[in-house]
Amino acid sequence: MSKEKSITTNNNISKKTALDSSVTSPLSSKNIVSKVNSLTLNTKVNQITSPQLKSYATDKGITLDYKLVIDELIKISPITNLNEYYSKVYKIILQNIDSSFFAVGLYKEKSNCINLRLEDKLGNFYSTKIFLKEEENPIIQAFKTKTVLFKNDVMFLKLAYFKNNPIVIMPMISVNKCIGVIIFADNNAKQNLELYTLIANYLSLITHNFDLVSKSDRFVNTDNLTLLYNHRGFQEQLSDELSRAETSKQPLSIIMIDICNITKINREMGHAKGDEVIRLVAENIRKNVRENDITARYGGDELAIILPNTAIEQAKYIAEYITYALSCFYIDDLGPVKVSVGISSFPQCANDKEKLLILAEQAMYISKAKGYKDGMSAIISSADFNFWDDIALKSYAEVVGKRHAQLGVNFEEELLAKFNIDHQTMPTNRIFEIATSLAGAIDAKDPYTKDHSTSVSKYAEALARAINLPETEVERIKLGALLHDVGKIGIPENVLQKKGPLSDDEWEIMKHHPTIGAEKVLMPNPALRDLVPIVKYHHERVDGKGYPYGLKNNEIPLGAKIVSIADTYHALTSDRPYRKGLSMQKAVSILEEGVGTQWDADLVRTFISIAPSFGG
Repeated sequence: MSKEKSITTNNNISKKTALDSSVTSPLSSKNIVSKVNSLTLNTKVNQITSPQLKSYATDKGITLDYKLVIDELIKISPITNLNEYYSKVYKIILQNIDSSFFAVGLYKEKSNCINLRLEDKLGNFYSTKIFLKEEENPIIQAFKTKTVLFKNDVMFLKLAYFKNNPIVIMPMISVNKCIGVIIFADNNAKQNLELYTLIANYLSLITHNFDLVSKSDRFVNTDNLTLLYNHRGFQEQLSDELSRAETSKQPLSIIMIDICNITKINREMGHAKGDEVIRLVAENIRKNVRENDITARYGGDELAIILPNTAIEQAKYIAEYITYALSCFYIDDLGPVKVSVGISSFPQCANDKEKLLILAEQAMYISKAKGYKDGMSAIISSADFNFWDDIALKSYAEVVGKRHAQLGVNFEEELLAKFNIDHQTMPTNRIFEIATSLAGAIDAKDPYTKDHSTSVSKYAEALARAINLPETEVERIKLGALLHDVGKIGIPENVLQKKGPLSDDEWEIMKHHPTIGAEKVLMPNPALRDLVPIVKYHHERVDGKGYPYGLKNNEIPLGAKIVSIADTYHALTSDRPYRKGLSMQKAVSILEEGVGTQWDADLVRTFISIAPSFGG
């Protein structure tokens, strides 16, 4: 049969059925499907549009141009979100008829219901679930019987705003399977049935294809053990949900869950048992989250949940429910499951994805440190704790060291601003505690210099005591050494983490860190300004060939000379990506070679005498 005859046949069908209150759906017609397939294959509109496709007057007093509607439909940009796509389709309809609303309901097999999403002409959205057991509901009737239904009111939707609206309910059929329904509100719905049939078929194929692609992507992004999203899938889903939350001005929360003692279980009972625990916990969590929540295996023993449209207080309630369910869940030979739980929320806690994850993990580590009370996990949100609390700082450094070597510059800027605002005046011992955590977080940017700052501080303190400096000066040098690399907070990670010697350009960038540390971190804080000479000049050389200012001999402050030796010694004895750490004897010989050019002779001599006490 030719395309022209096909269209004529279906037009006759529409004329006949327009007289009935309900009709058997023409959606399964091979002719209509062929037209839709022609559209999806980018066949030119004028090749599938026949003069026999009639146009009708609309409530707007204009002629509904089928060709124009179809043309606009196939011009819609590639689909990344189905709801956004449906909204674009409705806008095309609105351009041609005075439609009060448009709705799409997709069947969800898991909950045995149709999730209906309705958009009105003012841009408002309404969502509801219609369960298949509601057999009197016209939507369920149209879905089950694959039948087109016309109604003159929409009281069955239970929406006060819409009552006497003539509508047509179209089953969405793709590959002989009904996947949902579409509702068009139109006073001329019967006259425009053929167009709506074509749109319904087209949207059915689009929706079905989108679902297949999503399932394919889900397979790529699925963790084989838990069948949840893997880390990659989680990151993609979080990016999409954050984008939607930002557009809709809705909150979003993240729950981070750590399964306790997995390492011990793997060691004592075998990895098969550890995998069993992770799988069973994941399954239990999946059963106890809401339908639109997104669950993932974030790391080896860490699970994560994305909660769209959920503020932090709601997230706490959900986390409490999940932890309670897990506490009632017993595993053979282990007993109840114990977890640590952290929460962060957009936009309350942060606007940036990476910051949200860092804060959620930090809260999770704080939960782990607080342990259990009455058998229940401590549920911590990033809005609950003092950022500079000892446990919080230690947790932050642990997060940075474990998973976030590449912190965003913005987060570090905020960290420094908070550091300088919160700590204008405080006792020295408290400054040292905070500086230790700050230094640990900065060291974590370079995974090959873990604990570098604390080690340099220890060596510098020992050398300062060995030359009998006053106790106040020893403490000053100890703290200055701890913060000597704080300027690396402004150095790009690709320079800090380069696996090999730096290029000339990269070295010029690195040379800025003493100045950044002194001027950006220490100078704004009155309690730390006396450390500026130590931090700013610890890379100067006694022969004047150091940086950043080329100071010589006595122009270099004593504290800076001491930290320079301690810094070099630890760098020489530490493993690097391009070499193993040197022995104490080899490091000492290098220090001796640099006497009079790089370092002060008396200080090197004293340092060599105490170096054996450092071990290694």
